[in-house]
Amino acid sequence: MPLHDWRDDRGWESVHLLWLAQLLDWIQPRLPAGYRAYLGSVPALTIDTPNGRPDVSVRQWTPSPPESTAGASTSGEMEPEQETVATFTLDPQHAVHIDLHGQLIAAIEVVSPRNKDRPSARERYLGRYAGYLRQGVHLLLIDVLPRPAGFSFADALAANLGFEQSSCPAPYAVSYRVGEAVPEGTVLGMSHRCLQVGQPLGTIPLALDAQQRIVIDLEHSYHEAARRAYLD
Repeated sequence: MPLHDWRDDRGWESVHLLWLAQLLDWIQPRLPAGYRAYLGSVPALTIDTPNGRPDVSVRQWTPSPPESTAGASTSGEMEPEQETVATFTLDPQHAVHIDLHGQLIAAIEVVSPRNKDRPSARERYLGRYAGYLRQGVHLLLIDVLPRPAGFSFADALAANLGFEQSSCPAPYAVSYRVGEAVPEGTVLGMSHRCLQVGQPLGTIPLALDAQQRIVIDLEHSYHEAARRAYLD
């Protein structure tokens, strides 16, 4: 099925969820032994920390003093002077994750309107996507939404990570491979596929390590998601 014109994003939420499910179904039987794929949310505390401030709230309080000291324990046990409770929220955006023996290896993120509809969202999700790469996680980023005009996560990632690339406006799919360490830093490989409205989406590789990769069929997975969402 050719790519739809998502300048009108009505119906996107349904396609988004179905596309992630189809990508998961495509990946699972093609993974080498030991790898597993699943749909997950990313704790903001571990990946997304824009400006060094995770999405976390901390409460502190001091226990109330005892009503009486009579009969106090002489065993040396003491109540803590204060107790701290930290909470964090899971990002509502789901992604396809691939892990090996419990370690996150690769991720597939499909961009939604709320990821880039305002500056704070763009900053938040740019931090999330860059966080994968900085932690050595291979990333496939898919963005078929042309709005807002003039903004591209692929371009923003290039600027954030300090490498040059040609302008990459949506719609696109970009696959990042985090390679071996070298004296100058870490090798980052990139495969880019320009997508066009009315045209098939094709395929793109996703790395599992420096040598292994699987080929993701964007066309098949998108076709099945759109079909199940009853898009013409």
